[in-house]
Amino acid sequence: MEWSEKRDGLPQGIALWYARSMQSKATSVEEYLAGLPEDRRAALGAVRDVIRGNLDRDYAEGMQYGMIGYYVPRSVFPPGYHSDPSQPLPFACLAAQKNHMALYLMSVVDEGGEGARFRQAWRKSGKKLDMGKSCIRFRRLEDLALDVIGDAIRRMPARTWIETYLRATAGRKPTPRKEIAARVSAKASAKKASAKKATAKKASSARVSRARASSGSPSTSRARSTRRGRG
Repeated sequence: MEWSEKRDGLPQGIALWYARSMQSKATSVEEYLAGLPEDRRAALGAVRDVIRGNLDRDYAEGMQYGMIGYYVPRSVFPPGYHSDPSQPLPFACLAAQKNHMALYLMSVVDEGGEGARFRQAWRKSGKKLDMGKSCIRFRRLEDLALDVIGDAIRRMPARTWIETYLRATAGRKPTPRKEIAARVSAKASAKKASAKKATAKKASSARVSRARASSGSPSTSRARSTRRGRG
């Protein structure tokens, strides 16, 4: 697997999921699912079944950063996630976000290798792929190519994921999650401020247009003034 620092930034990539996500306070997967609307619970439950049916036995399932997580437990990889040593090494996450549901799958973020294979297989399925760096977004279960997801999970056993992760992070200085979260927050604030400014500008333009319409155009005003002078 070949990674692009510019595109993927693996040391930051996993933490970015969490910094941008809606984080639940549920302490178990069952509690997380129980707190969802019925349609989302059914959709995430179906995707969960596909993941679990293809997941290498060296992975574990549990709540991680407020989402359903699939990770390499410390019994298999003691160092854990280097950007957040308190956590085991993440591999995938499943979550209900505000406007969509999402599967976060780090093994397919690369431009070539597994990533290229994944995108090609998805195209062949005839389904539309709505994907960010590692986030596969969907609104309905029918949006997903479940067989392609299952194959991607199956092709990345825990030992292979550990080797991939170590190669990708070798020699890189980890960025603390707090710093990443601060960057994401600043970017969101800037985007919100820009949208607010655009809305204000649009409203101002609308007020000017209404004022002109109510008072008449400059040429009309001059004509009215001329008529009053002649009278």
